[in-house]
Amino acid sequence: MNQTITATEAVRNFSELLNGIRYRGDRYTILKGGKPTAIMRPAAGSVKERKLSDLKGIVLALPRLEDDCDAFAKDIVQAVAAQPPAGEGKPWA
Repeated sequence: MNQTITATEAVRNFSELLNGIRYRGDRYTILKGGKPTAIMRPAAGSVKERKLSDLKGIVLALPRLEDDCDAFAKDIVQAVAAQPPAGEGKPWA
């Protein structure tokens, strides 16, 4: 997805922008004086493109829970039960 940011934002967040470009394939249009000045995008071949047909292989390559499956399911149920209903609880400070 292409995002538009100002030159000031790019300077202040340069390292974060580079990480997003490298690991997520983010793209940025840099504005200076309100006008597009530059585009930041992954270098050719730096981000592996994935296709929907790759999904089966990705899922098959995930680690298996094996004997921990029941304990993991129990942990999920407990975590869900401990969550406050949406809109309740302490707001982020």
